[in-house]
Amino acid sequence: MNVIKKSFDLGDGRIVEIETGKLAKQADGSVVVKMGDTMLLATVVSTVGAKPGTDFLPLSVDYQEKYAATGRIPGGFLRREAKLSDYEVLISRLVDRALRPMFPEDYHADTQVMISLISADKNIMPDCLAGLAASAALAVSDIPFNGPISEVRVAKIDGKLVINPYLNDLERATLEFVVAGSHHDIVMVEGEADEIQEEEMVEAIKFAHEAIRVQCKVQLELQEEAGKTMKRLYSHEDHDAELREKVYAEAYSQVYEIAKSASTKEARSEAFTAVINDMLENQAEDTPDLTKALIKKYYHDVQYDAVRNLLLDEGIRLDGRTTTQIRPIWSEVGYLPAAHGSAVFTRGETQSLTSVTLGSKDDEQMIDGAFINGYNKFLLHYNFPGFSTGEVRPNRGVGRREVGHGNLAMRSLKKVLPTGEANPYTIRIVSDILESNGSSSMATVCAGTLALMDAGIKIKAPVSGIAMGLITDSKSGKYAILSDILGDEDHLGDMDFKVTGTENGIVACQMDLKIHGLSYEVLTKALNQAKDGRLHILNEMKKTISEPAADYKPHAPRIVSLTIDKEFIGAVIGPGGKIIQEMQRETGASISIEEVDNKGIVEVFADNKASIDAAVARIRAIAAKPEIGEIYTGKVKSIMPFGAFVEIMPGKDGLLHISEIDWTRLETMDGVFKEGDIVEVKLLDVDKQGKMKLSRKVLLPRPPKPEAAAPQA
Repeated sequence: MNVIKKSFDLGDGRIVEIETGKLAKQADGSVVVKMGDTMLLATVVSTVGAKPGTDFLPLSVDYQEKYAATGRIPGGFLRREAKLSDYEVLISRLVDRALRPMFPEDYHADTQVMISLISADKNIMPDCLAGLAASAALAVSDIPFNGPISEVRVAKIDGKLVINPYLNDLERATLEFVVAGSHHDIVMVEGEADEIQEEEMVEAIKFAHEAIRVQCKVQLELQEEAGKTMKRLYSHEDHDAELREKVYAEAYSQVYEIAKSASTKEARSEAFTAVINDMLENQAEDTPDLTKALIKKYYHDVQYDAVRNLLLDEGIRLDGRTTTQIRPIWSEVGYLPAAHGSAVFTRGETQSLTSVTLGSKDDEQMIDGAFINGYNKFLLHYNFPGFSTGEVRPNRGVGRREVGHGNLAMRSLKKVLPTGEANPYTIRIVSDILESNGSSSMATVCAGTLALMDAGIKIKAPVSGIAMGLITDSKSGKYAILSDILGDEDHLGDMDFKVTGTENGIVACQMDLKIHGLSYEVLTKALNQAKDGRLHILNEMKKTISEPAADYKPHAPRIVSLTIDKEFIGAVIGPGGKIIQEMQRETGASISIEEVDNKGIVEVFADNKASIDAAVARIRAIAAKPEIGEIYTGKVKSIMPFGAFVEIMPGKDGLLHISEIDWTRLETMDGVFKEGDIVEVKLLDVDKQGKMKLSRKVLLPRPPKPEAAAPQA
């Protein structure tokens, strides 16, 4: 074995190691990345040659966590790793989005990157090492790749920026971004923050880039020591310069005029399609399929150049807007009468119908992952059916894109949800995209905010989102930043930068770059332009609803959250659950209880107020502590010669001594009370053993003292 190891310091004494030559040597490239006890195995394999007719890069990236890495056995019937979880899909997407722009545009071989978590330190998050591992595996292979790249997590903890922080420190983070880049450029950013300003975000990205540069340098050293500086030769595209010039000459002016017409998406698509169809119909019958394929490819290049030149030269966008103009917006809340909250948000030709459902603790999502496990009480699901773009597409379940877009919206709205007792609900938001022409994930954020307010959830502040685009010309140095991009502007542009936030600052972002050399000056300008757009959209939303509804919908379930002393948890549950089951049966409410930080957290869930009130009253009675001086209505439990024992709270009896029953002296208890009688008493004292002294007579009018007899004359 020719084992090669390289290592680097994260800047605070923590060491990351990269090893190649020991494991998975039949792959084109393989490495093991280690930090502490966390180890990732990354492999890459790419076919020699491409399938005929392929004009794109068939790249698949899969990140999977082995349960053995954390000493756990998978749940479920099969007890083995199954399809990727949403968490694994999200990490796979982070790596994919960082790698894909770095492959040569004309490389079309089937390529598979696999990253496995094979050992885990539960305080070291593996996702921030996955991009490094994948890029290092490519570095030690002969696969053409314009890297290396790396990914890091940057967080601000206790006011200080940290690279790849420990998991238990992230709870205190005010910003958290995963940033990917090469030595020279930023490629991808995704993360969330606590309403930060644009300058703070740029500062964090710069800080992350410095760490990325160190990691790229180490990979180049590893590549040289492994002898993989020379990459394989390939030829995956055939070209015909004469045919290309002919397509440009015939189609460019037509495409330019269509792009300039400011027509709708449907009309524009039909016009573009008509041009290429006419070109193909005018070809001779014996025209080879390869020639037809090249005509389609060059026609796409014509569209690419015409749309971009129109914008850079004349400042005209496909729908006629200026670069900063936002499409028309309308919205409505309460559209679905049976939902607990709902909204329709439409911006241009993008529309989201979003619903909010309120549930109890029993509705929480159980997460059973190798690294992340526990419960989640906020869910956001994003659906993107084919009809939203006028296409026929079979429904094969949720795709990676839907998982990623839903996660961005979830990150955004999670930041403004009330916490603790202010939000006892499990909340599920579902966004169904009914129309799409750019930035449906941002429409989901806006519709989700409106639906939450319609449901009566007391969010901290409304959130809006916007997708920004970029068109550049490296030769002339011209560039244009586009607010609220269309689908075509995303496809033909150089950047897709989604930013969400409140009036006070940024709460989440997702950025993908397709070009090299984006300056921080342009990035800052894009962020500031995005802020203006976000605030405009937010003002339009406020015309529909500006603050959360005063109360939940009449048909929405009610939850009351109570905190009781730990010592009363057993009393509320009762022997074998007898008491809590009896309360649920008699009141019709669902009751859950758990111990958190030496306190009992009780949640009472019901669909009507009467059930809630009855259950809460009984729980409070069980968990209440008797207070000296308070008056209680109790039940006589037993009668003794010296008095009666009265239950003033469930399970809490006090002694009403015979001398405290009446101002008149009683010689015997006979006939005074019988068991079950209701009597009003006052708690006089509680001794060290917890025994309670009660009095009835202090609540009765005191008889007047007998007048003294007049003296004898």
